[in-house]
Amino acid sequence: MYIVAIIVEAMSAALAAGRRSMDWVGVCMLGSITALGGGSVRDMLLGHYPLSWVKNPHYLLITVAAALFTIFIARFMYRLRKIFLLLDAVGLVLFTVIGCNVALEMQQPFIIVITAGLITGCVGGVLRDMLCADIPLLFRSELYATVSVITGLIYVGGLRVELPHDLVTVLAMAVGLVLRIMALRFNWSMPKFVYTRDLH
Repeated sequence: MYIVAIIVEAMSAALAAGRRSMDWVGVCMLGSITALGGGSVRDMLLGHYPLSWVKNPHYLLITVAAALFTIFIARFMYRLRKIFLLLDAVGLVLFTVIGCNVALEMQQPFIIVITAGLITGCVGGVLRDMLCADIPLLFRSELYATVSVITGLIYVGGLRVELPHDLVTVLAMAVGLVLRIMALRFNWSMPKFVYTRDLH
């Protein structure tokens, strides 16, 4: 599932690179940064080394290959849009659980564990949007960070009350996945702050 998640993230980033007319090197870099960036930022902040893609270099090769593959099938991607949205949602909740696990293994406090899950799930997309000179999707679209936080809370909370690990994992990911899909379907989002008056 992790491999599927990083492939989907790399391919979605490759499409974003194509919309910005980047060369093939840019496509590969953006794909890898998006797929692996959240985990890398988490590991650097927590002092968790080596980074996942340094320890497992094949992750980097997989994301580069996925980005390059996207170049050749881009014309057909729109037909698979719904599948990609579903897989992106799976990636969000899966990355969140993985991030929480890393922090738990390091015996970090509760708030740090939840934050580690949030960073792992969301920061890759933020880096993608920043490199594409866009306002990050995280701050302007359907529930995304909120889904990550709720997933993390269910996962860590379930472990705290000593529920079976597999049950907690499935429950947290199922709730997060359903919530993300519902947010996409019904355009649920957090309240927006709109201020148009000039102070000068």
